[in-house]
Amino acid sequence: MGSSIPDRVATRMLTGVSSKLWDLRANLMEDIVDQHGPVRSVSWFAKNMPAYEKILSEWGPLRTHFIATALSVVNGCEYCAYGHAYAFQLHYFEQQDRLYSISEHDMIKLINTGDGDDAAPDEERRQEAAKQALAQSLIDSGLPDEVPVMERAFELRDSRDPQSEDDKRLLHLADMFLFLNSCGIKGGAVPDGAHDPINKNRELQERYREVRAGI
Repeated sequence: MGSSIPDRVATRMLTGVSSKLWDLRANLMEDIVDQHGPVRSVSWFAKNMPAYEKILSEWGPLRTHFIATALSVVNGCEYCAYGHAYAFQLHYFEQQDRLYSISEHDMIKLINTGDGDDAAPDEERRQEAAKQALAQSLIDSGLPDEVPVMERAFELRDSRDPQSEDDKRLLHLADMFLFLNSCGIKGGAVPDGAHDPINKNRELQERYREVRAGI
């Protein structure tokens, strides 16, 4: 935690928010405060989280967390990718009563994917391979209508030219996760739990783990 009193106060404030929302003291909060200072960190969350929560309410957890996962995977942030991939997996399991076609761990592995055995794949090739794998996972899991939504998120991340209310939501998510992902990558944040209130459902998590393990 930052050495100054304002840093410590800001970090406690932000981890307190994540504890209340998700029953999780999110590891990334300290990195954000360390990198951007207490005032900017708190004001960033005050500006961005209400819009995010509104998107989550309007779109539901499957679309919202999948877009957050896809953005984080392609941007290269294991911390955010895991937090939203795990939340997505739990909601999909609860709603569909079956497992998603690939696990949260498979999703994280896409951060380092590439062609062949290249240990350091070209960044553009890595991103395209990850997008294709995520799109195929949606198709394999009965969610083909989400593929163009994901593709549009990446278009808007680069073009920044929203044409509709849904585009504005996607651009907000793209901007949010550019910021969060950069903090997670720079700070080397260690993945923790599901970044969603479903993280409080320990019984569901245990059932999910058992089914994933084939128990």
